[in-house]
Amino acid sequence: MSMSHTWPENFRAGFACLVGRPNAGKSTLTNALVGQKVAITSGRPQTTRHTVRGIVHRPDGQLVLVDTPGLHRPRTLLGQRLNDLVRETLGEVDVVAFCLPANERIGPGDRFIARELAESRTPVVAVATKSDTVGRERLAEHLLEIDALGTWADIVPVSATRGEQVDVLTDVLLGQMPASPPLYPDGELTDEPELVMIAELVREAALEGVRDELPHSLAVVVEEIIARERADDDPRPPMLDVHVNLFVERDSQKAIVIGKGGARLREVGSQARHAIEALLGTRVYLDLHVKVAKDWQRDPKLLERLGF
Repeated sequence: MSMSHTWPENFRAGFACLVGRPNAGKSTLTNALVGQKVAITSGRPQTTRHTVRGIVHRPDGQLVLVDTPGLHRPRTLLGQRLNDLVRETLGEVDVVAFCLPANERIGPGDRFIARELAESRTPVVAVATKSDTVGRERLAEHLLEIDALGTWADIVPVSATRGEQVDVLTDVLLGQMPASPPLYPDGELTDEPELVMIAELVREAALEGVRDELPHSLAVVVEEIIARERADDDPRPPMLDVHVNLFVERDSQKAIVIGKGGARLREVGSQARHAIEALLGTRVYLDLHVKVAKDWQRDPKLLERLGF
C-alpha cells in the first residue's frame, strides 16, 4: 500500500531509542516527547523491562521511540540478557538519545554506556536531562563534561517536566531520520501489546512505595484475560476477568508484596485495576496471585517462561 502521495516530499520517519543509567529521566522524556503517558514511569530504576514504544507524530516527520531497558554492568544471567537486548536494539534504530541528568555528576555508569555507544555505528545525540534542576553555570559545566565524554551528533539540554527544549530535541532527532513515509498510522501512540502494558501497570503498582530490593526480583505474567458473558441488549463492552501472577524469589519478598493481612496486595490491585480499566476502556475484575519462583533470575527455563 502506498502512502507516499499524501506526504510532503521531505517527510522523515524512523526509530530512536533513549538510553541512560537508571533515573536518568528516560521515561519522563518519552512521555514529554509523545505528549501523553505511554512509558511506565516509576521512582524505581529499571522498571521498564519491555520495549515500550511511543510515537511522535509531526507534519514533517514521525519518530518512533523504543525505550530500552537500562544498559548496566551485568551481574546475573538476566542482566546479561538485558544488555544483549539493548545492543540488539541499538543496532536497529536510526538514532540514540543518551540521557545524562544535569543534577548528577557524570559517573562510571555513564562512562560505561558511552563506551558501549562508541562501538555502535548509530549516531548518538547527548541529552542533558533535568536541566531545570540546576543553575546556568552548573548546566554549562555539565554540557562541557558531556562534550568531553564522546563524539556526539548533537548535545541538547532538556527539561521534560517543564517542557523546555522538547521541540528542539524532536527536531534534532528527526534530523537523523531517513526520508520515509510514516511507519505507523496517525493517532497510534504505542504499539505495545496490551498484555505487556497490563503487566507493566501491575508491576508499577506493586513496586510503588516498596523501597526494599524488589525491582529485579519481581516478574509479572498475565496468565489470561476472559471476557464475561453479557446480555444481548447490554451496550457496554464486556467486563474482563484479568488473571495475573506476580513472581518473587523468596517468601520474605512475597510477604512484602502481600502486606499485613493482604492489605498491600488489595491496594496494589485497586491501583492497577483503575489504570488497566483506563487502558482498555472497560470494567475489569483483577485477580492477583503472588508466587515464589526460587532464583528465577538465574534459571534459563524460568526466564524463558517469564518472557525473557
